[in-house]
Order: sequence, then structure tokens, then C-alpha cells
Amino acid sequence: MAPPPSNAVKMADAKDLSRKNPSKAETMYKDVLSKAPGSNEQALKDYESALVGLGELYRDNKKADELAELIKSSRLTLSSFAKAKTAKLVRQLLDFFGDIPNSLETQISVTKSCIDWAISEKRSFLRQNLETRLVSLYMHKQAYYDALTLINSLLRELKRLDDKLVLVEVQLLESRVYHALTNQSKARAALTSARTSAASVYTPPLLQAGLDMQSGMLHAEDKDFTTAFSYFIEALEGYHSQDEGSKATSALQYMLLCKIMLNLVDDVTSLLGSKQAQKYAGTNLEAMKAVARAHANRSLEEYEQALSDYRFELGSDIFIRNHLRRLYDAMLEQNLIKVIEPFSRVEIDHIAKMVGLDTQQVERKLSQMILDKVIIGVLDQGAGCLIVYDELERDQGYDAALETIEKLSNVVDVLYTNQASLLE
Repeated sequence: MAPPPSNAVKMADAKDLSRKNPSKAETMYKDVLSKAPGSNEQALKDYESALVGLGELYRDNKKADELAELIKSSRLTLSSFAKAKTAKLVRQLLDFFGDIPNSLETQISVTKSCIDWAISEKRSFLRQNLETRLVSLYMHKQAYYDALTLINSLLRELKRLDDKLVLVEVQLLESRVYHALTNQSKARAALTSARTSAASVYTPPLLQAGLDMQSGMLHAEDKDFTTAFSYFIEALEGYHSQDEGSKATSALQYMLLCKIMLNLVDDVTSLLGSKQAQKYAGTNLEAMKAVARAHANRSLEEYEQALSDYRFELGSDIFIRNHLRRLYDAMLEQNLIKVIEPFSRVEIDHIAKMVGLDTQQVERKLSQMILDKVIIGVLDQGAGCLIVYDELERDQGYDAALETIEKLSNVVDVLYTNQASLLE
């Protein structure tokens, strides 16, 4: 009678069957995992391979619940592994969730469970790593209050321990959270702290690229697109060197966005023809190309068509979406000013027809432009007209009156001071 196949043979067979017969491969992996590896080095390696193999199988078949259960059930055995090895395996298994759609809530639940386990096992390094991961998950969920609460707790602990590398990562996440909350001053302060911490420790290329990416985004918020562009170049190179395709594509999109905002059409064309753009060519870059073309032509119709055709590519990234909204507003203002310039009184319907937009949308924008004093005029809603006034010169009389009042105020202050000193 032939001896039963070894775990190593089972592992090889399971790997071959992963695509052809996933259920049989799953059974083989589970068979290896059902036996405690003990202290035997080969058995430990087989257990590790089976654990990762089954995790990959669940990832490829989009089985989030089964992957979550695998992580929970393997923790008892992982307790006997070296701390560094355990941390690596847990992180690797959690990373598999990234390729499973609609698994955010499951990820948060499993990560919280792993944090509780790490606390009970007194594995501080693993707990800190998992809490940092949880902050990222809260950000994806847009649970910013929960993210900031956890960040503040981590920062206090990491500053006390002087763990600079993890501190940089957490401070970068803090900057991203505040940026998402549109609190730019705090986002900049957190990023400055992260860069200060990074200066005294070796920063891995991926983390450095993250710092450069965040720096570029914050400079873009200040409308300093030239500086932002230089940071995005650094981020692109960092992500490219680490084979982070999706992040490198985002950096390239942001670079194109900067050139569009600076109205440098020729630079957009040359950037799209570069080797890097060809490497990451796809619908994301096609979307930016369509926006650039519409902006160069000053065509709102083309712009809206681009937004419609590439709804996902341009709408899923909040940073791009916000800047394109501002660009659209600027283009709309320029088009409206061009249309109403020859008139002192013009029908809103006529303006809407000329720019190819809905009457209510045009009326709303004109109201905003009047309040912002871009247009000197009023809307006669009864007649459906915009009445434009000639821009009046500043009345010098008001300036003279204000100057006189200021001088009189100074005289009164002096008299009051003198009177007070006499009374003393």
C-alpha cells in the first residue's frame, strides 16, 4: 500500500488545482491546516504555505467571509509562531481583502478582532500596525471621527516610544484625514510633522512617495500647481519603482491635472506622449486627455461630454473631482462674461441658449457672480432678464470721509489720555 502523500506534495497539488478545481484545492489546504505543525521546521513551512495558499484561493474567488474565518481560526496556531512571522502572515492575509469588492465592513470587523487578539497576546508591534491599517479603512469608509480618535491615541503612544517610522505613517494618515475634512491648515501641520519625523529615519520608497503625493495635493489646494507638479513627479517615480501601478496612474493623472489648471495644453500633449504615460495608458489618462481638449477649446459642451463619458474615471477620485468642478466653474464664468459683455440688458433664456445650459443653472450661476461682484448688475426675475450696469469708478468722497473720521478718532484718543493724566 502506497504511503499517504506528504504535505509538500499536497501543497503542490493544491496549487495546481486552485484554478481547475477550487473546491478540491480548498479541501487539500484545509487538510494541511487541520494538523498542528508543532516545532518541526518543515511542518511550519507547510502550514505557512497552506495558510497563504488558501487565503489566495479565497481572494481569487472573492470569498470575503471565508477569508475572515480563516484569519480568525488560524490565530491559535499562529500564537506559537515567532512574533515577526506572525505579524507578516496576518498582514499578508488582510492584504488579500484589497482585491475583494464590497468587503470594507468585513475588513474593519476582522481588523478589530485581530487588534483585540494582539492585545491579549501582548504583541504591541502587531497591534500598532493593525491600528494604522484600521485608520486607513476608516478613511475609505469616510468615518473620519473614528479615524482621528484612533490617530490621536496612536500618536501619543508612538511619540512616547520614539518609533519614528510608524509615526511618519500615522502622521501622513492624519494629514490625509484633515485634507478630506477640508481643514487645510491642520493637514499641512500634520504633513510637516511627518516630514520632520521622516528626516531622522530611513523612509521606504513607498512611504516617501506617499509623502510626496500628499505634498503635491496640498500645494494644489493652494493653487500652486507648479510646485504640486514637481511633487507628483517624485511620487510617480517612487510608485513606479515599487510596481504600484494604480498609485502611479493616479500620480500621472494629477500631473496632467496640474498642466490643465495652468492652461499648458502643449505640456499635456507631450506628457501624454511620454514613456511613463504609455506604460500606464488606459481610460484614466484618456479621461484627462478629453478634459484637456475641452478646456483648450473653451467648450462647456465638450467638457460635460467628457465628464459623462468618463464618469467613473473622473468622479471616483475626490481630489480630481473637486478640481474639475472648480475648473468647470471658471470656464462657465468666462463663457457667461463673453456672452453678456455686449449687452446692458439681456434675457436669461438667450444666455442659456448661447452657452448651451439649462436656464435655472445659468440663473443660479449669474446670481453667484453678482454676489461675488464678478458682474455689476441685477437679475429681474419677473422679466427673466439680467440688467448689467457700467462699472462705476470708486467715489473718492468715501475715502476722504473715512480718513477724516480716523484722524478725529486719533484726536479724541489723545484728549482722553491727557484728561486721564490730569485727573491722576
